[in-house]
Amino acid sequence: MSAALISSGGAVLGIELGSTRIKACLVDAKNPTTVLAVGSHEWENALEGGVWTYAEDAIWSGLQAAYADLVADVRRQGAELTDLAGIGVSAMMHGYLAFDADGTLLVPFRTWRNTSTGAAAAELTDLLGVNIPLRWSIAHLHQAVLDDEAHVASIAKINTLAGWVHEKLTGRFALGVGDASGMFPIDTAGGYDRDRVAAYDAHAADFLAGRSLTDLLPEVLPAGADAGTLTPDGATLLDPTGTLRPGALAAPAEGDAGTGMVATNAVSPRTGNVSAGTSIFAMVVLERPLERVHTEIDLVTTPSGDPVAMVHCNNGASELASFAGLFARFAAASGQSLSTDAVYETLLREALEGRADAGGVLAYNHLSGEPIAGLDEGRPLVVRTPDADFSLANVMRAQVYGVFATLAIGMQTLAEEGVELDEMFAHGGVFRTAGVAQRFLAGALNAPVTVGDTAAEGGAWGMAVLATFAAAQRGTDLSSYLTDHVFAGAASATVNPDPADVAGFTDYLARYRDGLAVESAAVTALPLRGIHSSNEGTA
Repeated sequence: MSAALISSGGAVLGIELGSTRIKACLVDAKNPTTVLAVGSHEWENALEGGVWTYAEDAIWSGLQAAYADLVADVRRQGAELTDLAGIGVSAMMHGYLAFDADGTLLVPFRTWRNTSTGAAAAELTDLLGVNIPLRWSIAHLHQAVLDDEAHVASIAKINTLAGWVHEKLTGRFALGVGDASGMFPIDTAGGYDRDRVAAYDAHAADFLAGRSLTDLLPEVLPAGADAGTLTPDGATLLDPTGTLRPGALAAPAEGDAGTGMVATNAVSPRTGNVSAGTSIFAMVVLERPLERVHTEIDLVTTPSGDPVAMVHCNNGASELASFAGLFARFAAASGQSLSTDAVYETLLREALEGRADAGGVLAYNHLSGEPIAGLDEGRPLVVRTPDADFSLANVMRAQVYGVFATLAIGMQTLAEEGVELDEMFAHGGVFRTAGVAQRFLAGALNAPVTVGDTAAEGGAWGMAVLATFAAAQRGTDLSSYLTDHVFAGAASATVNPDPADVAGFTDYLARYRDGLAVESAAVTALPLRGIHSSNEGTA
């Protein structure tokens, strides 16, 4: 039946360009919980000239490789993918892509991971009266203006990675409101905040030279809107073999934060989700505005434009993946080759045997700068006192705690603002081993944490769901569509916080805060030595 559905053009494609993998997910247009085929391609960012980036060629070749892998899955089922009912693109949020009037990329893609925009972010936060994070597109743009970079004079438009890929596939310079909210603040009407745009236009009048900032930014669209169709050029870009035909309805492009909210059904007030990958972030849908400006909290939106408090940490599970790789190599060297999943299963199960406070072992996962921790650069560290209980169980528990530690610092700020949650969902590869990272996160947040069946591949699937929502034209809101049509009867597991884990993580986090002075000293004492790429896994 799946083969016939695919061959008849009844499938919808979701694509997500994540930090370590580009994923493609094909679902039934009428029943998006049915995953028909998947494909993926691993890639890696590079540190070039002090800038975290992905090569332009790697974007398009990686996109094609992920799609080709999906097609191979389709063909194994005896089907041929020639037509799509819908398509949607998601990618890592924020960052900076600047283009001239001919659409030529002016400088290499500057990803969310770069923390070189401190002066611009501080200036804009004061000017606009709302926190402007270092990784937001407007911070990157204004930093380039402040630094008088040569390319600034040629800028005709800027975009996010998802928006650029969407434009290449559809010819439409438009962006979903959730991703757009990481470019510039959004107002209650669901567009760029007019008063703040006017303030920036006046502030940067020399650079804009008679233009408005909105002339440079993509059109903003809510979830479900018509965002164009797959063009002949777009179909050829995605599938150079020429098998895929144009015409699929395109959903507004979104960031990985938005697809994470959709994949966990966390788009209504008092719901939230945690997405753990190369970075880690929590999205909490707000009932009311926050009372104060907090530099550790981003104000963004759901894909429908509802206000969200985002706690974003640049460093997530990459260092944990490095440890998994280390032990995988040890196993292979000892003649016991293990799969990646088996290594994670073994190490995470061992972490359950560790002490609730990780026995005095501290793990800092900072491969790059971490604004919430006050770090412009990062140095991964494992630190302990001589009297610490240095065991594999405690080292691995400390590593998992390290994934959640900076996030917990930011979440404490929301708690102090009186923000309350009814449900917190989690997704990401680290949650594939049932009952471990989920349990530790519940202890770190002192809140119930739910993981669903889509936890490991949530982003691409979440984008596919947004594409089915756009194609369905049901005349309903996104929250109702998800609750009534997508998640009705969906399987999930909820873990309540264990009091011992809560107390243990509280002790761990107190020592972790104190130990940030060690991390800061390491940045000063150990300068980078010509490292050109990260050593990240796919957690």
